[in-house]
Amino acid sequence: MLEAHSVSRHFGGIKAVDGVSLSVARGEIAGLIGPNGAGKTTMLENLLLAAPRQLGERILPNWFLSARVRREERRNLEKAAALLDFVDLGRLARAPARTLSGGQRKLLELARVLMADPQIVLLDEPAAGVNPTLLETIIARIADLNRKGITFLIIEHNMDLIARLCRKVIVMAGGRFLCEGTPQQVAGDPRVIDAYLGGAPP
Repeated sequence: MLEAHSVSRHFGGIKAVDGVSLSVARGEIAGLIGPNGAGKTTMLENLLLAAPRQLGERILPNWFLSARVRREERRNLEKAAALLDFVDLGRLARAPARTLSGGQRKLLELARVLMADPQIVLLDEPAAGVNPTLLETIIARIADLNRKGITFLIIEHNMDLIARLCRKVIVMAGGRFLCEGTPQQVAGDPRVIDAYLGGAPP
């Protein structure tokens, strides 16, 4: 579903990503971990999209295909409402996004991504700043979507989320690929303990 070969990204003289290759198979939930500054987010910037290619976003269809535009907008509104219910935000449908908690905003971002009917979703630290109750909702929804065939690559520091969701974990350190394996394999790898966990057992 996703392959990257020898990806490099430099900022001045700093190598944020240095020749990293990785792959994510269709239907997989893969995790990408590493210490701060490892290059994880630079490797796969998260892209959030609403429903693409809407007729109403162009000028001419609004003049000549107004009924079709209205039908499309109605379908998108119905889809958006269903997705808000799916992420347990239906009761907040009319609340400004700025009033949502950190965890609720993460769920809203997930719903926005789903408006585009993606085959693969890239999530950058979905557990960051999220309370335990909402984190359980996020984990459950990711698992639900994966069972429906959506592939995920998750960049995350929360090892509990990684261990519960991911069958494959990719580890980066210093902008380079370090290793990959199951959560249990990488947690016990001395290189990961040294680079990611600061020498302490996981």
